Amino acid sequence: MDRLIGFDPQLLHDAVLMGINIFILFFALSYLLFNPVRDVLEKRRKKVADELANAAQDQASAAAMKAEYEAKLKDANKEAESILESARRKAKVREEEMLNEAKAEAARIIERANREVQLEKKKALDDMKQEVVSIAAMMAEKIVANSMDAKIQDALIDETLKEMGESTWQS
Repeated sequence: MDRLIGFDPQLLHDAVLMGINIFILFFALSYLLFNPVRDVLEKRRKKVADELANAAQDQASAAAMKAEYEAKLKDANKEAESILESARRKAKVREEEMLNEAKAEAARIIERANREVQLEKKKALDDMKQEVVSIAAMMAEKIVANSMDAKIQDALIDETLKEMGESTWQS
């Protein structure tokens, strides 16, 4: 035997038996180990795919909720602005009403003051007339003290007043 590897029938027989044993071992291990590992890997792949799908669904749901809340926020801002605008308009109307009421009150006060001035003026004129009448009566009484009676005296006073007229008393 001078060759390193001799292909004798025993070696070939052992090699064929070893090949058959390897195939049997491969199929047995494949059935016992590889298939459960493949099943575990498939389950894990499905679980990851489901979780990704759920995550995408949750993200879409969150985006929809965000859009909904932003829309609600915009509506709330619009409503707040409309309430403020309404309050401004009401305040403006109330301001105009108060201004008109104040003007009307001022006009009433001025009118009342003018009436009081006119009344005071008439009263002063009446008082002046009474003074003139009493002075005229005293003068006439002194002048005609003994020669006139009360009837003549009243007639003279009325005549004097008629001659003087209303324009004299008002100036």
